[in-house]
Amino acid sequence: MAGALNADVPTVPAYFTAARGLRMERDAKGVLLVTINDGMGGPITFTAQDHTEFTEAFYRIAQDRDTKAVILTGAGDYMAAIDFSTFGNVADPDVWSRVHDEGVQIVENIANIRVPMIAAIEGRAHIHSEYALMANVIVAGESASFSDLPHFAGGIVPGDGIYTTWSYRAGAGRAEALLLNPEPISAQTAKNWGVVAEVVADGTAVARARALADLYLAKPEVTRRNTRIHFIQPLKEALVRETGYGLALEGASAAALVKSFSN
Repeated sequence: MAGALNADVPTVPAYFTAARGLRMERDAKGVLLVTINDGMGGPITFTAQDHTEFTEAFYRIAQDRDTKAVILTGAGDYMAAIDFSTFGNVADPDVWSRVHDEGVQIVENIANIRVPMIAAIEGRAHIHSEYALMANVIVAGESASFSDLPHFAGGIVPGDGIYTTWSYRAGAGRAEALLLNPEPISAQTAKNWGVVAEVVADGTAVARARALADLYLAKPEVTRRNTRIHFIQPLKEALVRETGYGLALEGASAAALVKSFSN
């Protein structure tokens, strides 16, 4: 009897709990909710450990055919803080080589997710908003905001895919203005730019994302998968073409920034 009961308990894939900064919960319909957090349920301060673990996590998500749709969100904020010190001496080419490789792989792994993907943004999306912009649809709470704190505002090139994704979604001119100026834009402005699909009441973005996932799940699985593949392909091609080069430029600028501290 005990064996029969155990057989009824769904197996949770090991990768669901492998990344400290990602909490993963998949419902009976196959909708995977991925919540960026600090490992204790609060807003994340993004670190080098997260950079490494996200690379593997998104690779595994893309592989798992038991997942029928993905919702990406954050705890409190989407992402609003980063601890640069955890990355070590970014002027060291050995250190940057790892950052470069992981940065390329993270965006390619998200682009390889082959089911409908929805980003549910609450609070501040000021770090790695490019991950969210690779979703098919972004739903944002009315108080949500978008910015890019780590790159030009911090003294380095925005080369990790953030310029590519914002250019693709909003246009190159708007992307350049956003990335050169650290002033956040509102969810409504992002909607006006065509980046956000829907602005909803604060605290309801995930619920709306689940409703959209239910709508998508009514269609045949091959249709859902192939539509995601078709829609992401132009952005995927741009990311493959531009991110490695962009991260090389970003690495040189990081070295120059470190050098400036000693002058």
